[in-house]
Amino acid sequence: MPRPTNYNQERRDRDRAKAAKKADKLAAKAEAKQRGKSDTELESEPEGETETQD
Repeated sequence: MPRPTNYNQERRDRDRAKAAKKADKLAAKAEAKQRGKSDTELESEPEGETETQD
């Protein structure tokens, strides 16, 4: 006779996989946000090198 299904373990496994997937998405989102900030910083003109008009 086969063993009965362990529903609690299956649920924990699903929850663990779901949490790992969510963590990966959040990490990717944070990385993309950081890349976006660094791109805008490169495009902006440094404050010390502004041209003066006489």
